[in-house]
Amino acid sequence: MEATTSRDRSQEIQAAQTRGKALIFSAATLSFLGSIALWFTGAREEGLFVGLWVPSILAAGALLFAGENHD
Repeated sequence: MEATTSRDRSQEIQAAQTRGKALIFSAATLSFLGSIALWFTGAREEGLFVGLWVPSILAAGALLFAGENHD
Protein backbone atom coordinates (compact mmCIF):
# COMPACT_ATOMS: atom_id res chain seq x y z
CA MET A 1 0.00 0.00 0.00
CA GLU A 2 1.38 3.38 -0.97
CA ALA A 3 1.77 6.16 1.52
CA THR A 4 -0.28 9.21 0.65
CA THR A 5 1.66 12.39 0.27
CA SER A 6 0.66 15.60 1.93
CA ARG A 7 -0.23 16.99 -1.50
CA ASP A 8 -2.57 14.06 -2.19
CA ARG A 9 -4.18 14.52 1.22
CA SER A 10 -4.56 18.25 0.60
CA GLN A 11 -6.28 17.57 -2.70
CA GLU A 12 -8.63 15.07 -1.02
CA ILE A 13 -9.54 17.62 1.64
CA GLN A 14 -10.11 20.31 -0.96
CA ALA A 15 -12.37 17.98 -2.98
CA ALA A 16 -14.39 17.12 0.14
CA GLN A 17 -14.77 20.81 1.00
CA THR A 18 -15.91 21.56 -2.54
CA ARG A 19 -18.54 18.80 -2.31
CA GLY A 20 -19.67 20.13 1.07
CA LYS A 21 -20.03 23.66 -0.25
CA ALA A 22 -21.99 22.36 -3.25
CA LEU A 23 -24.30 20.44 -0.92
CA ILE A 24 -24.95 23.50 1.24
CA PHE A 25 -25.57 25.70 -1.80
CA SER A 26 -27.91 23.06 -3.27
CA ALA A 27 -29.88 22.84 -0.02
CA ALA A 28 -30.26 26.63 0.10
CA THR A 29 -31.32 26.73 -3.56
CA LEU A 30 -33.90 23.97 -3.07
CA SER A 31 -35.25 25.78 -0.03
CA PHE A 32 -35.52 29.00 -2.01
CA LEU A 33 -37.29 27.30 -4.92
CA GLY A 34 -39.59 25.44 -2.54
CA SER A 35 -40.45 28.72 -0.86
CA ILE A 36 -41.34 30.31 -4.18
CA ALA A 37 -43.45 27.30 -5.16
CA LEU A 38 -45.35 27.40 -1.87
CA TRP A 39 -45.88 31.15 -2.10
CA PHE A 40 -47.35 31.04 -5.59
CA THR A 41 -49.54 28.02 -4.90
CA GLY A 42 -51.32 29.92 -2.14
CA ALA A 43 -49.51 28.53 0.90
CA ARG A 44 -48.02 31.91 1.75
CA GLU A 45 -47.25 31.31 5.43
CA GLU A 46 -45.54 28.01 4.63
CA GLY A 47 -43.63 29.74 1.84
CA LEU A 48 -42.35 32.36 4.24
CA PHE A 49 -41.38 29.68 6.75
CA VAL A 50 -39.42 27.67 4.19
CA GLY A 51 -37.88 30.88 2.85
CA LEU A 52 -36.42 31.54 6.29
CA TRP A 53 -34.39 28.35 5.95
CA VAL A 54 -32.20 29.87 3.22
CA PRO A 55 -30.16 32.25 5.40
CA SER A 56 -30.03 29.64 8.16
CA ILE A 57 -28.57 27.03 5.82
CA LEU A 58 -26.05 29.50 4.41
CA ALA A 59 -25.05 30.67 7.90
CA ALA A 60 -24.54 27.07 9.03
CA GLY A 61 -22.35 26.49 5.98
CA ALA A 62 -20.34 29.62 6.72
CA LEU A 63 -19.74 28.39 10.27
CA LEU A 64 -18.67 24.96 9.06
CA PHE A 65 -16.13 26.38 6.63
CA ALA A 66 -14.95 29.35 8.72
CA GLY A 67 -11.80 27.61 9.90
CA GLU A 68 -10.77 26.55 6.41
CA ASN A 69 -7.18 27.23 5.35
CA HIS A 70 -6.63 29.30 2.20
CA ASP A 71 -3.11 28.32 1.13
